[in-house]
Amino acid sequence: MDIGGGGAGAGKEVDQVAGGSEQPQQRMKIGWPTEVRHVAHVTFDRFHGFRGVPAELQPEPALAKAPSASKTAFGVSTESMQCAHDARGNSVPSILLHLQRRLYDQGGLTTEGIFRVAADGAQEQRVRQHLDLAGTIPDDDDDGAAVDVHCLAGLIKAWFRELPGGLLDALPEEEVARCTTAEEAGRLCGKLAPAKAALLDWAVQLMADVASEEGRNRMGARNVAMVFAPNMTQAADPLTALKYAVQVMNFLNQLIERALRQRREQAAAATAKLIS
Repeated sequence: MDIGGGGAGAGKEVDQVAGGSEQPQQRMKIGWPTEVRHVAHVTFDRFHGFRGVPAELQPEPALAKAPSASKTAFGVSTESMQCAHDARGNSVPSILLHLQRRLYDQGGLTTEGIFRVAADGAQEQRVRQHLDLAGTIPDDDDDGAAVDVHCLAGLIKAWFRELPGGLLDALPEEEVARCTTAEEAGRLCGKLAPAKAALLDWAVQLMADVASEEGRNRMGARNVAMVFAPNMTQAADPLTALKYAVQVMNFLNQLIERALRQRREQAAAATAKLIS
């Protein structure tokens, strides 16, 4: 089918038919809407999901708590995700809290190689699709197999890896590279926007929880920092990404060690208070 250009043939379509003759056709015209009604004003609240949806348009109960304002729970900024507060008051996407809770409940913290061992790719994809749709983790996947702790850990890393702009990319690379103490690393965290600072604090506490079980999971602070570092930044050039990941690993290691030290100090202070 050819569309006529300018001149007398403009505005018409012609079909080539048997014998070489051409038959003109009238182009279909689409007019402006004539009947428009304002049905509802719908907004997305980070702590309550979609608000103002009419009853007849409400989703099924299982899907009522949308994980984000997008069709996916991954690769979306925190401003567009449904959030909740962790024990430290950080505003964190709900799906991360769901993944963390299930990981802990299933003994993930004491599983050898947690966050290092790769998950089954097919299971991870199925659980990911369920999170996108309903914002929850199924009790088991479509094949009836229990959701493995390595799948849960892999999805946590994937969420950070796909976060738009990367979690730590707002920090000057040269300053990250210069961090040699936990105190310097802590001060540098203050340069992050509040939403990303809260996410980083949640992630560091998670890593510290893993490192505190090193005797059973063989994942000390440096090992945990090593597997998380590549997921915390985004660089188009693989060589640049590899070099920066080493600096990020050292930065995260300092933060994890600081978190562990603070816990020991708090435990010692609580014990001293009981004794006195």
